[in-house]
Amino acid sequence: MIATATRIKHEVKDLSLAPKGKQRIEWAGREMPVLKQIRDRFAQEKPLEGIRLVACCHVTTETAHLAIALKAAGADALLIASNPLSTQDDVAASLVVDHEIPVFAIKGEDNETYHRHVEIALDHKPNIIIDDGSDVTATLVKERQHQLGDIIGTTEETTTGIVRLRAMFNDGVLTFPAMNVNDADTKHFFDNRYGTGQSTLDGIIRATNVLLAGKNVVVAGYGWCGKGTALRARGLGANVIVTEIDPTKAIEAVMDGFRVMPMEEAAPLGDLFVTVTGNKHVIRPEHFEVMKDGAMVCNSGHFDIEIDLKSLGEMATEVKEVRNFTQEYCLKNGKSVVVLGEGRLINLAAAEGHPSAVMDMSFANQALACEYLVKNKGSIEPGLHSIPEAVDKDIARLKLQAMGINIDSLTPDQIEYINSWTSGT
Repeated sequence: MIATATRIKHEVKDLSLAPKGKQRIEWAGREMPVLKQIRDRFAQEKPLEGIRLVACCHVTTETAHLAIALKAAGADALLIASNPLSTQDDVAASLVVDHEIPVFAIKGEDNETYHRHVEIALDHKPNIIIDDGSDVTATLVKERQHQLGDIIGTTEETTTGIVRLRAMFNDGVLTFPAMNVNDADTKHFFDNRYGTGQSTLDGIIRATNVLLAGKNVVVAGYGWCGKGTALRARGLGANVIVTEIDPTKAIEAVMDGFRVMPMEEAAPLGDLFVTVTGNKHVIRPEHFEVMKDGAMVCNSGHFDIEIDLKSLGEMATEVKEVRNFTQEYCLKNGKSVVVLGEGRLINLAAAEGHPSAVMDMSFANQALACEYLVKNKGSIEPGLHSIPEAVDKDIARLKLQAMGINIDSLTPDQIEYINSWTSGT
């Protein structure tokens, strides 16, 4: 559709929501001082002038600040949702009305609409893609080979997306550089652990209003997101069980004080299950069969395939919505399984996603990764590339500075010592 007031293309739920969205965007900005400093510099230097850019992200108040920073940098930017349930409609409206950024995102959009928005994004003929799950990049590689020559590079901030990009590279189809934002220290140490940990529990509580103290909470996967979820669940008094396939991560979970066992053993014990693996069908029919009556399952991994909802639907005699974002599957064995957020990201389906303070660092990485790709166009080899350590450290320094925290620095004598092999004890 075309907005009369803004004369830019968009597809959002309701432009009249813009004032509320603007207010919420401004509130989030109070906790995002690093990205603000980057935006101010971008507005002066215009490092992305003339660059067509597509961002496929969760359309939240925090993402709004990234989009505004990219526009300030001179980018011709377009935004679509990376998940049908993660869009905040008032934010989408404000970006269109107040910032004239084309947005194609509606909370609850069906899969057909979502895929149409991916096609609209690629019709923008991007030079840079900011991806969240690598759907836009994968669609480009599979269906838009003629546009590969336009691509300077892509950035990706999810574990799921990095796995897909690595597979693309191994198959020889990733013919451009991709910046691995997900593995930047200032991203996964904070966003994945503290952001996912807090926002996942926030989404569960908003959807159910259950008391977690005393409950058996099963966390599937002990990567950084799993660590954060387990940590926060324990902090609320839950008895946490971890399931893992990686022996090293399993040992770490044991050493962190959690019970570790296969999902087969955890399934009859759990009151609440949270999947954070990035893989498919972590919870399957054999697990549903032995769960307690009324056991709740939800997902905080990127895609909605971690819980085998198709099989669960086939096992059910009835599916009913008992609360917002809460569906009860009544099984043939007389018990029920409760699914939260349709198996999609519970922290965004039922809550507001990560706190602004952690997304400040994540989106600082995204913005600087785009600048890095443009500045080094033609000199970066195809494949996955880490965020330069100096950039990562600068983001951490800016964050500390904004928090009013100072740290030590090495003396010349210490620098000489750590760089010398002749000095000993």
